[in-house]
Amino acid sequence: MKIACLQMDMKLGCPNENFTHAAELIEQAMAAQPDVLVLPETWNTGFFPKENLAALCDEDGARVKEKIGGLAAKYGVNIVAGSVSNQRNDNIYNTAMVFDRTGVCITSYDKTHLFSPMGEHLSYTPGDHLCRFQLDGVDCGLIICYDLRFPELTRSLTVPGLDLLFVVSQWPGVRTAHLRTLTTARAIENQMFVVCCNSCGTAGDTVYGGSSAVIDPWGETIALAGTQEEILMGECSMDTLNKIRNTIPVFRDRRPELYHI
Repeated sequence: MKIACLQMDMKLGCPNENFTHAAELIEQAMAAQPDVLVLPETWNTGFFPKENLAALCDEDGARVKEKIGGLAAKYGVNIVAGSVSNQRNDNIYNTAMVFDRTGVCITSYDKTHLFSPMGEHLSYTPGDHLCRFQLDGVDCGLIICYDLRFPELTRSLTVPGLDLLFVVSQWPGVRTAHLRTLTTARAIENQMFVVCCNSCGTAGDTVYGGSSAVIDPWGETIALAGTQEEILMGECSMDTLNKIRNTIPVFRDRRPELYHI
């Protein structure tokens, strides 16, 4: 499975410009004919304008479904459409949507863990469900940024069986080492591929760190981006999964009767 991470530098509070730029990056990435395109977190508004947020939001994901779903159908590509600031039923959510090759939105996910140090919980409503889906027959899961710091969430996704985890984020450069460590740990401990698409650039006083990555189940980095905007390509060979899982059978050797959280 060939995956393209669109490490996007978006403009804070400018959804029109960001939709246009996302479409440009998608068109550029399709020159390499990937199977999956991935966008970062809250790419429509940036993370996150505290004034006039509701007016800047997508409305129940309608614009993403029309524009990004339309591009998925046009190019015949799967798109993990990062996440967007999304207004639904008078609440604002940090919502990720996934489109198959026909442009159908096959799943959506509202960010579960809101980043209280930056006040995300004061403006957004937390989600109430996890996100598992299939792309081209591959079992996938999706989490958003701060979710990565909660291994219970990832483990809940992976115990039933998961081959690939997408992490979409707006992770600041000052904590890039945490992003690299945690994504690598999730790949190793769950014996799966991890694809992280982070943003870059500056929003307010925060500099976002890029460093998007494709990581294999051994924790080896297949592809790693720099700190500026770029399109990162990586290949995930699903043939390697069974060999790794048979070599160190961590899921077979679990002792869930002793785990009390």
